Amino acid sequence: MLDEQTRTEVEAAAFRRLLAHLDSRKDVQNIELMNLAGFCRNCLAKWYAAAAAERGYPLTQDASREIVYGMPYAEWKAKYQK
Repeated sequence: MLDEQTRTEVEAAAFRRLLAHLDSRKDVQNIELMNLAGFCRNCLAKWYAAAAAERGYPLTQDASREIVYGMPYAEWKAKYQK
């Protein structure tokens, strides 16, 4: 069994890997993710912001989206959203 600190580090690493994977698959649209998996990049951004706020670090929607998308959301939409 993992201790709490190790578990947090492993979960953080897995989350970073998920973000990197999504970043490498810009061809996969949010609607496709939502239809197949029940969540999308915007959901991750909302969950990220909620988790930060629960810990006393409120993030704007734009700030959390930029973390998840790796760039401002408007830029990502213009470049990759079909």
